[in-house]
Amino acid sequence: MKFLHTMLRVGDLQRSVDFYTRVLGMTLLRTTERPDQKYSLAFVGFGSNPEHAEIELTWNHGVGSYELGTAYGHIALGVADVYAACDRIRAGGGNITRDPGPVKGGSTVIAFVTDPDGYKIELIQRPGESA
Repeated sequence: MKFLHTMLRVGDLQRSVDFYTRVLGMTLLRTTERPDQKYSLAFVGFGSNPEHAEIELTWNHGVGSYELGTAYGHIALGVADVYAACDRIRAGGGNITRDPGPVKGGSTVIAFVTDPDGYKIELIQRPGESA
């Protein structure tokens, strides 16, 4: 088995594509329009399957927001420098919700950013990762 993608329901597809591509630096990999079924998809990532996992952004036509609930945690991204990544995200208009620093009780440097729909994304410093 191989991890292929995670699907997130979003309230505004273009707003979410802009965030994941412009603010986080992912690439828009492909889109699908299903007007008869009343949904649209956009796949984003740092590369495409099968080498990289992707995020599937799903917009159900006519739905502007979702209640996230308490079960969802976060998506994690490895970055070479969490501090520099947060600077880039802030400059792009992103919302840093936990400033960079060591995880409680440990030494791994992390930060959190929240996407336009409220989904949390953890940035984990991993020297050697691409920027």
